[in-house]
Amino acid sequence: MATINKYARAFLFLCMSCAIAVNVAAQTTPVTPRARVAVLDFGETETGRRVADKLSALLSSNAELSMMDRNESRAAALGSGHAGSLNMTLAEARDLGAAIGCDFYFTGDAQTLRRSASERPVFYEAYVALFLVSARTGRLILWERPSFEANTPAEAEELLLAGLSTTVARLPYMRQIRRAQEDEQTARSLAQSHGAPVIEDAPEEGDAAAHGLRLPQPFRRLRPSYPETAARVEAEATVDIQAEIDAKGEVGRVEIVRWAGFGLDEAALETVRQLHFRPAMRNGAPVPLRVLLRYNFRKPPKQ
Repeated sequence: MATINKYARAFLFLCMSCAIAVNVAAQTTPVTPRARVAVLDFGETETGRRVADKLSALLSSNAELSMMDRNESRAAALGSGHAGSLNMTLAEARDLGAAIGCDFYFTGDAQTLRRSASERPVFYEAYVALFLVSARTGRLILWERPSFEANTPAEAEELLLAGLSTTVARLPYMRQIRRAQEDEQTARSLAQSHGAPVIEDAPEEGDAAAHGLRLPQPFRRLRPSYPETAARVEAEATVDIQAEIDAKGEVGRVEIVRWAGFGLDEAALETVRQLHFRPAMRNGAPVPLRVLLRYNFRKPPKQ
């Protein structure tokens, strides 16, 4: 009987130890909060309203997301002065996110257009230019422009909404949100542990810091290509890139600080990475410098 009690006490102690371990693990394991997501307007058209309503309803079923009230988000966006721009600086995009109080937001433009072509009769195209933005960094983390064609406006819109349902079901937006959360956490950890290297920003002309400074000069001025993804919609926008030029004139870290989507950001980045500079000089000595490079994209003239 004593032996049985001894084993019983040992078993009870083991169970209690396991319970304590599980409880401690539950208390120490960080719980990722649900991402607060806002869906803003997609233009003033009926197609835009239907797309925004559909997207919001589809995302609401995801337990990892906390959807912001549409009316409150709209009012906050309007109150911040946002007029539906899809060509924002990081600061403008962050300010908009802060006004809404979200972690990420969707914005864009959706329309149904009457089309005609020489090889086919009149038809209708329904499209959505969809932008997913991180409110914390202001970065554009995803853009896409699905479009559908049909013989009537109603048919084209229904195809667009059905396509949106299929896309959301494949979870590409959720994957981008998770990836952005991980990247932002990593960036914060690195900044806390190592700190950011100090590289001077190029001063404004006339500033005292500009005295004795010669800015970097590219050996060749390269022009970005106008990508087919932009040509299909005749997109026109400005892309700003902040580039660090080292004391040898080589391009280091680059960051898009005004985004545009439609493949224009990638075209500008590709061009910047091909550049070589005469380095900045201060009082005759080469110095690293952070400069702003601006690319204005305009649709090419029709041949």
